[in-house]
Amino acid sequence: MPNNFTDKANFIWNVADDVLRGTFKAHEYGDVILPFVVLRRLDAVLEAKKDDVIAGYDQFKGMLDEERLVPVLKQAAGGTNFYNHSLFDLRRLAQDAGNVELNFNNYINGYSKNVRDIIENFQLVKVVEKLVKNDLLFLLVEKFAEVDLSPAKVTNHEMGYIFEELLRRFSEMSNETAGEHYTPREVIRLMVSLMFAEHRDELLGAGIIRSVYDPACGTGGMLITAKDYIQAEINPNVEIVMYGQELNEQTYAIAKSDVLIMGENAENIRQGNSFTQDKFKGQQFSYMLSNPPFGVSWKKEEAFIENEANDPHGRFSAGTPRSSDGALMFLQHMISKMEAGGSRIAIIFNGSPLFTGDAGSGESNIRKWIIENDWLEAVIAMPTEMFYNTGIATYIWMVTNRKPNHRKGKVQLINSVNLYESLLKNLGSKRKRFSDSHIEQITEIYSRFVKSENCLILDNADLGYTKVTVERPIYNKKGKIETDKQGQPKPDSSLRDFEKIPLKVDIDAYFEREVKPNVPDAWMDRSKDKVGYEISFTKYFYEYQPLRSLAEIKADILKLEAETDGLLGEILE
Repeated sequence: MPNNFTDKANFIWNVADDVLRGTFKAHEYGDVILPFVVLRRLDAVLEAKKDDVIAGYDQFKGMLDEERLVPVLKQAAGGTNFYNHSLFDLRRLAQDAGNVELNFNNYINGYSKNVRDIIENFQLVKVVEKLVKNDLLFLLVEKFAEVDLSPAKVTNHEMGYIFEELLRRFSEMSNETAGEHYTPREVIRLMVSLMFAEHRDELLGAGIIRSVYDPACGTGGMLITAKDYIQAEINPNVEIVMYGQELNEQTYAIAKSDVLIMGENAENIRQGNSFTQDKFKGQQFSYMLSNPPFGVSWKKEEAFIENEANDPHGRFSAGTPRSSDGALMFLQHMISKMEAGGSRIAIIFNGSPLFTGDAGSGESNIRKWIIENDWLEAVIAMPTEMFYNTGIATYIWMVTNRKPNHRKGKVQLINSVNLYESLLKNLGSKRKRFSDSHIEQITEIYSRFVKSENCLILDNADLGYTKVTVERPIYNKKGKIETDKQGQPKPDSSLRDFEKIPLKVDIDAYFEREVKPNVPDAWMDRSKDKVGYEISFTKYFYEYQPLRSLAEIKADILKLEAETDGLLGEILE
């Protein structure tokens, strides 16, 4: 992780603590600081051409309306996708304490329309009003004028780390939902490495254009990392068009500003709920990556989602998970955007989408739909404590509608829980990270596609089972079986049981072998059969831990007793 990241993030954090303490509540710090970080970064990008833009504006403002001024001022700004024609930036604002409020408003209004949209989503007007009321605006401007966030000093990757670290700290102070907003960059690099491990040749050559999409893009880290990886590691001439949607206004504003600074089309970053406000309806994408929030409820959107689920052509027609966890719906949404010629998806989940829900449940039906369509390519189990604000187990799912021939009908499971290095200093809940060598090692396991200690190659059917209903009869007081009008035994619902029988196992043979010897009067009601799918890493990668010997346990007990007696003696003395 870059040293530059740590110094800048600490400086900005200290500004928040020094200036805002006592006036703003701790959970409000992010609402104030993050927009100022963005403004300082924008200033730094525009600084070299600032006076040229002012001159161009003064020359043409009386002749051209705002729309016709845009290309003129963009050119004056050096070809950037944004500009600021006011006389001010944060450094110049810091030279006039007496007029800071008036000048600050002039400064904000001088930005191009796309930046004003970013500022509006930060709800900066309310923030500035409170800063002015408490005589803090000039002090904050003065502090931020000191930090150099120019691209020459801080790369886009380092800016990503700065945003992630600040968001992590602010999220901890406001108890944000686990996993929300950001993903460690080395985890994204692993996702991207896996996505292209067997498909690099498709990106070689000239005139290639590919799209990358994230329906829960947070600060845009996945999109930017994917683009950088393709152009740095595979082909610098590939044109990568980034698309993202984000619900949270603040992180949406950060993502849009980052994309804007990179010279990309920031209008492809859009704000809204991907389930109920699909801002890319009808569009399809080459590559999709996402880390949707873990365990987030979709109860508020239930009516809309259930209505679409009832549409056989809707995104959620395969089923809906329980309303307390909408993670699998993000994957359904992404699958709906796969290109007919083939797309690839990498998505991060916690353990719930792997196994939650019995046969016939929404979760199981979604897994069934994905696996029986042969879209699930691989699942990679990552170490715990990889994320900034949750230590839970996490998994990368690789999903595609263009499996190579050797992967067709197969699912690869990779257990990488022991491949990590410990951080010298914890970052919230994050205590572990992938090194470059770990990413290479996991990618090599994936590409080799050979069974090993930490890799299994399963048939799709290995993940499925039939849930069979096993009935037993009602006995009357005389101990005889009660029957219905057709002479068939009446089932006793209190004795009803179920068997999960793997799809590859003959059900009748299983019943005769495993059930009949124990309950000879039982029978199967095959009309109630349900097929389910689940993915259990514990089942496939369980490592037996031998029990400790009695001698070891006895030695530990005697040692503990001796220590307790010694401590008690010291207290009594």
